[in-house]
Amino acid sequence: MSITSRTVRRLTPVAALLFLGLALLIRAVDDGALRQYSGTALYASMVWAAVLFLCPRMAPVPAGTVATVSCWVVELAQLTGMPAELSARSLAARLALGVQFDPVDLAWYPAGVAPLVALHHLVRARRVRARSTAA
Repeated sequence: MSITSRTVRRLTPVAALLFLGLALLIRAVDDGALRQYSGTALYASMVWAAVLFLCPRMAPVPAGTVATVSCWVVELAQLTGMPAELSARSLAARLALGVQFDPVDLAWYPAGVAPLVALHHLVRARRVRARSTAA
């Protein structure tokens, strides 16, 4: 199966929904650190899916970098208080922007993205190998 931009655009929303479902499942069965940190990592995974949805031909490392830096920007924006103010008015803003800065989250974002970058790299390498053996 050839992985085209169209295929990526079809698969990334499915991946994002799977990440969200997993986060909600963990949230339903745990109320401790697993809940908090897995949610942070899975949020970053959803951002990675969004990056690839918007730029389906992006290479693995740049996609992971954009996703991670985007998460860091949102986290650091929480230091301004603006996300908390928006979150008080909107559940969507609360889910997307968070409320309170947590420096530990800065480490969990790359933890949610790194496995996806590795998988993305493996899929890309496999596709390149398949192309070179077919030629």
